[in-house]
Amino acid sequence: MKFTIYQESRQGGRANNEDRISYCYSREALLMVVADGMGGHHYGEVAAQIAVQTLADSFQREARPTLADPFAFLHRGMTNAHHAILDYAARHHLSDTPRTTCVACLVLDSIAYWAHAGDSRLFLMRAGRVIAQTRDHSRIRMLIEEGLLSEAQAATHPDRNKIYSCLGSPTPPEIEFSRKTPLQHDDILLLCTDGLWGEIPGDMMAITLKGANLVHAVPMLLGQAEARGGPQVDNLSVVAVRWEDAYTGAATGSSVSTQTMALDEIATQLEEFGRDPAHRSDLTEDEIEKAIEEIRAAIDKFNPRKQGQ
Repeated sequence: MKFTIYQESRQGGRANNEDRISYCYSREALLMVVADGMGGHHYGEVAAQIAVQTLADSFQREARPTLADPFAFLHRGMTNAHHAILDYAARHHLSDTPRTTCVACLVLDSIAYWAHAGDSRLFLMRAGRVIAQTRDHSRIRMLIEEGLLSEAQAATHPDRNKIYSCLGSPTPPEIEFSRKTPLQHDDILLLCTDGLWGEIPGDMMAITLKGANLVHAVPMLLGQAEARGGPQVDNLSVVAVRWEDAYTGAATGSSVSTQTMALDEIATQLEEFGRDPAHRSDLTEDEIEKAIEEIRAAIDKFNPRKQGQ
């Protein structure tokens, strides 16, 4: 595989950053995950951390170097994360369970597979146009599809942030899957939270990113979204990858080539809870360490690691 990938999460104007992002890749597979947590205190952050960490852990264990059933992997990972969040809430006797959206995408053999719950989005961009995207699990999106609300009206509707499917809710999440989607050279897959797409529509992002270096263009998009959102702008998070045809030479500059990776080698970009310097936190060091241990315990209960891992 050969690709360029970039991820970034910004706190915006909020007191805490409840978004979490991650990507992992082996010689033959790539995983990207974005989650947007919801909950009081630091619990929304915990829910999002459990979601991305569960999927990343599963990938690290199973992608040696490929995955037999990508859709089954996504379903199992998101379901395990859902149960781990519920278990964490039960252990802490929380009356209101923390929750999180989740959108995740796998690429194997130049074919993309994605799944989501909530309103964090995936956009597939080709030649400056959005050719596929996820459908928000929100009541507003249902009204738009029924012709009862316009996109312009939805942008300012008081219920625009209310979703009916997420991980950690009392009812099982509605996890929606894509089709197997072949990628072409120069296609872009962009996963993001509503802090970004709520300020900059997908078609505008596609135009901006056409032919651009993601390492420079994505931070520019985040800056524009922050400026549009003003002092109270939401957390903004994104993982974006530009796909390239097979191995057209060695990796150069910001691109990644997996051709020389060992069969059991995994590269992972994921910060532990409370360890991202870009995330301000009022938690003490002891509270962060305790949260890390509790998150690991919740994940391992439903996503156990093999002996020696």
